[in-house]
Amino acid sequence: MSTERRVPLDRKRVADTALRLLNEVGLDGLTLRAIAKELDVKAPALYWHFKDKQALLDEMATEMYRRMVAGTVLDPADSWRDRLLKVNRALRAALLGYRDGAKVFSGSRFTGTDHARGMEEHLRVLTAAGLTLGQAVGAARTATMFTIGFVTEEQGVVPLPGERREGYDIEERARRMADFPLTAEAGKVLFDDYDQQFEEGLALVIAGIEARYGVL
Repeated sequence: MSTERRVPLDRKRVADTALRLLNEVGLDGLTLRAIAKELDVKAPALYWHFKDKQALLDEMATEMYRRMVAGTVLDPADSWRDRLLKVNRALRAALLGYRDGAKVFSGSRFTGTDHARGMEEHLRVLTAAGLTLGQAVGAARTATMFTIGFVTEEQGVVPLPGERREGYDIEERARRMADFPLTAEAGKVLFDDYDQQFEEGLALVIAGIEARYGVL
């Protein structure tokens, strides 16, 4: 038996294995049975650590967050705009690292309180800029929801870097939409250069926060 198989089964090992398997099979194919097979254990062994698949998805989302934080450098002197830009760029990059990463992250509940320190710091930056706590929460939530929604749609077309889902050929789409010239041309914006699309969308969100709350 290999050294890997002798490693005790715990929540982190299960979540790490699930995240690795996610890139191969996607969310729909990520079953507890498949994860157990990868770990060379029986499926019931996983229930000692996770009561159901959603509990596992919660831990996977939390681990994604931990990895994102570990790879992100933030400056306490950030302006509120810089902080929203940095955090959401980092979130997008983290989600794009996994097939269906945005779907796993969306609606999941963080386990433990690892995220509280970062949230406290972000809210401190936003409230120091003059936002009320309610406004700060609204601003952060709106930017985060934009990012998760954007990446969900992006991964519907490009599941992983270098892949492109069948049916999203821009030129073929333009030919099919030839009777609707604006719609045909829009495909070049909708289904290409997602980096630019994301930056433009995030800029619109930040401009909206500024206009809505009158924050400088």
